[in-house]
Amino acid sequence: MAKPTPTFYILHGEDEYSRKGQLVAMRRAMNDPNELNTTILSGADVSPMAVINAVSVIPFLADKRLVIVEGLLARLDKGKSGKEELEKLCESLIALPEFARLVFHENTTLSKNNPVLKLAQENPNGYEKTFVAPANLTQWIMAHTKNEFGADIEPNAAAALASVVDKDLRAADSEIAKIVAYVNYERPINEIDVATLTPYIAEANIFEMVDAIGRQDGKTALTIARQLLNEGSEPLSLFGMINRQFRLLILAREYIDEYGSTDGMAKVIGVHDFVAKKLGGQARQFAALELLEDIYRKLVDYDFQIKTGKMSDQMALEVFIAGVTK
Repeated sequence: MAKPTPTFYILHGEDEYSRKGQLVAMRRAMNDPNELNTTILSGADVSPMAVINAVSVIPFLADKRLVIVEGLLARLDKGKSGKEELEKLCESLIALPEFARLVFHENTTLSKNNPVLKLAQENPNGYEKTFVAPANLTQWIMAHTKNEFGADIEPNAAAALASVVDKDLRAADSEIAKIVAYVNYERPINEIDVATLTPYIAEANIFEMVDAIGRQDGKTALTIARQLLNEGSEPLSLFGMINRQFRLLILAREYIDEYGSTDGMAKVIGVHDFVAKKLGGQARQFAALELLEDIYRKLVDYDFQIKTGKMSDQMALEVFIAGVTK
C-alpha cells in the first residue's frame, strides 16, 4: 500500500537558505500562479483554530489548498496554555482533509518534546525536516558552486569565501553568483577573485597589516593602512577591524598557550577553521600573550581619544602603528 501524501508539514531549523528553498519548491509544485488557493499566515497572532479553518476550505477549481504558517509552533511551545493548544492542534491535524497542505514554517529548531513535531514524525500524514547549517561550509561552497552554477572553485578560495559569509548560506549563494559571472566560466574561481569581489579584501589587508606589526615592520603596516584609506575605507572602521583582530589574537594565543596547538580552536573562539589556522600562525609571531594584551590596551586608549575628540581617527591610526612597531 502506497504511503499517503502528507497533509501537514514542519520545516524548521536555523538554515534559512535551504529551508526557504524547499518552501519555494512546494509553492511552485502547487501550480497556483494566482495564489487563489495559497494563504500565508503570521504565527505571531493567529490561533490554531483559524489555521485549521483556513486549510479546510475546499480549494477553488483545484485539488489542493496550501496554507503556510510562520512561527506558530515555536510561539505555542512557550508556557502551559500554549502547550495545551498544541495538544488540541494535534487532534485537528489528524483529521485534515486530503486536499490540505498545511506548512508550519519555523526559523528555529523546535524542541524534541513539541507534540506537533512528534506527530509529524510518527503519523503517515505528517512530514518533518530539520534544516541545520552545514558542518563544513568550505565543502558546501565547493559543492554548491559545482551543483548550482556548474562552475569550479579552488579550496583556498572556498575557505576564504566561507570566512567572509560566516554561516549565511544566502550570502554565500549571492557571492558565488557574482564571482561566477566575473570569471565567466573560463577557469576555476581562485582566492584573488574572492578578494577582488567580496569584503574579504579588507579583512585580508587587515591581516597583512597586523602581520607587519608582528614583524615590527611599521613601514609596511603604514603603507597598507594608507592604501585602505585611499581606497575609501573609514579610519574608524579600520580601527574597529584592527581591534577585533587583536581580540581574536589574544584568544588564539591563550588557547595555544594552554593546549599547544590550534586543534579545536575554531569552535572555542567562534571563527571559521580557515580563519583559526591563520590566527594561530599570526599569534605565534608575537613573543608573548602579554605583548598582545599591551597592544590591545593601546587600541582601547586610542579609541577613547578618538571618541572624546582628543585625536582624529586617521592620526590615531597612524600614531598607533608607529607606536607599536618601534
